[in-house]
Amino acid sequence: MTKRAKLTSKGQITIPHEIRRALGVRPGDHLLFEQKGAEVRVRVLRTESPFEKFRGIGTPGITGGRKGINRWVRKIRGR
Repeated sequence: MTKRAKLTSKGQITIPHEIRRALGVRPGDHLLFEQKGAEVRVRVLRTESPFEKFRGIGTPGITGGRKGINRWVRKIRGR
């Protein structure tokens, strides 16, 4: 995939939508630029595990969200 971007006077670029989508980046994500000779590679720096959204998914009897957890805690405490 080849895309073009224009550099502003402040040294900023807009990463084309197709590239952002392919990298899976969103606003606030950090990118790492690695230079080797005349070539530059761009990588995404992941601060959070991509599996974080699945944490707790295997807990039976607890629905998602704060209300579900509070309901479950009240139930096991006999309230």
